[in-house]
Amino acid sequence: MPSRLHAKIGTLRQLEILLAVYRHRSVTEAAESLHLTQPTVSAQLKKLTDAIGMPIYFQLGKTLQFTEAGEQVVKSAREVMDSFSRLDMQLTNMRGLTAGTLKLSVVTTAQYFAPHLIADFCRLYPHIDVHFTVGNRQQIVDRMEQGEDDFCIFSHPPQHEGYQLVEFLPNRLVAIAPTNHPLSQQSKVSWKEFCQAPFLMRERGSGTRHAIEEHLKQRSSQPNVRMTIESNEAIKHSVMSGLGVSILSEHTLTFGGQSGLSVLQIDQLPIVTNWYLVRIKNKPVTPIADALLTFVKQMDRQALLADIE
Repeated sequence: MPSRLHAKIGTLRQLEILLAVYRHRSVTEAAESLHLTQPTVSAQLKKLTDAIGMPIYFQLGKTLQFTEAGEQVVKSAREVMDSFSRLDMQLTNMRGLTAGTLKLSVVTTAQYFAPHLIADFCRLYPHIDVHFTVGNRQQIVDRMEQGEDDFCIFSHPPQHEGYQLVEFLPNRLVAIAPTNHPLSQQSKVSWKEFCQAPFLMRERGSGTRHAIEEHLKQRSSQPNVRMTIESNEAIKHSVMSGLGVSILSEHTLTFGGQSGLSVLQIDQLPIVTNWYLVRIKNKPVTPIADALLTFVKQMDRQALLADIE
């Protein structure tokens, strides 16, 4: 006979919601990540709390803190979700690669090329489902640490011996300015001149910002930061409007064009990094995940670059 808790907790969706709230420590952010409304998330959490019969979290400042009971429920919820993931993997093994789900999360700049990569893969395996999540670097690192996905795509992956990294594409970060900016009229721009211009920076937690800060640290330089902006597209339009200069990945200039923007020629640039497909080494690999790993290792990189240029 099911226990009182089993009878009232309801669905796996409630556990998924709980884990999202635990990860973000915010009902609002959890709702956004799950594409649900805040009232829906709050209602499901209330049902779960009522079933447990004691508080599972409380508000402390702007973040949620979990009680001892809440921590135990989260631990059990992870075990339940892991169990269903293993079941899905076993069933997928039985079916072969005719069905199943691939979970992939990418940093924001990777959203400009990752869909092309996935489209090519899905043409080989047309009946699979793909869960595709986009976030800044810190958000994707958090998902990686929680084991939320089969793979994550980073340009600056966390350094951890428990992660497998597969390098597959170059990533060049270039300096941009409005076409009518004085620096855009110069065939060569000095690093000093560039650092003196009003600079538009990505937010903390962004991989682009991480790369820029590392580059600046190596050169003992500081840009003249005017604004912090949480979107590549917003930075592009802000540069076009004359608010300042910036450094962005070339991938961001491919889609939507670069009308109104000039790429500056600076001795200290571009910043050249690479894109990596990253997975947790000791996490069981589904047939679909294994197929993607093989696909990325063997794919025609030049053809993919041609698709996205």
